[in-house]
Amino acid sequence: MPFQLKPLPYPVDALEPHIDTRTMEIHHDKHHQAYTDNLNKALEGHPDLAGKSAEDLLKHLDAVPEGIRTAVRNNGGGYVNHNDFWTAMSPDGGGEPSGDLAAAITKAFGSFDEFKKKVAAAAAGRFGSGWAWLSLDKSGNLTVTSTANQDNPMSEGQSPLLGVDVWEHAYYLKYQNRRPDYVTAWWNVVNWEEIGRRYAAAKK
Repeated sequence: MPFQLKPLPYPVDALEPHIDTRTMEIHHDKHHQAYTDNLNKALEGHPDLAGKSAEDLLKHLDAVPEGIRTAVRNNGGGYVNHNDFWTAMSPDGGGEPSGDLAAAITKAFGSFDEFKKKVAAAAAGRFGSGWAWLSLDKSGNLTVTSTANQDNPMSEGQSPLLGVDVWEHAYYLKYQNRRPDYVTAWWNVVNWEEIGRRYAAAKK
């Protein structure tokens, strides 16, 4: 089956005032739809790849034919990253993580506040378009990184838990060039329950 755009898991205005309604409409209905369509287009004529998930394609880019590898990397990344981005946010989000994830963040970064500073620095320091990530590395340790464009840490063997989109289309209508203000506001909608589930699954 061709990949399909999933509906948002909450009303389009649910993340106001932190993420504005018009940005959510354009981001989901236009940008995410385009990544989905272009991923399907790239895979046309490659029935051997039809049964693979988008995540499998990103984890094994070297197995994707060279002629479509860049298209799959960019659009498959856009498809997967945004699927995870929408569910990493919630109108009931914000606050701090709890349980095992909270303990792991404190162990890795010293405190939750220090962790937030590292993510903010990764987001602000990404030149041009990209993402800032909290991932579990190959050794089972939490790490904060950033990637360019729609690259995903799973292509480097990591397990991404939380990604903040710092493409301008994610924030420009409300925050203009104030990317740090967008990241600060974004913490108010992070779905820590979902991130905790991802952490538990990645640890298995």
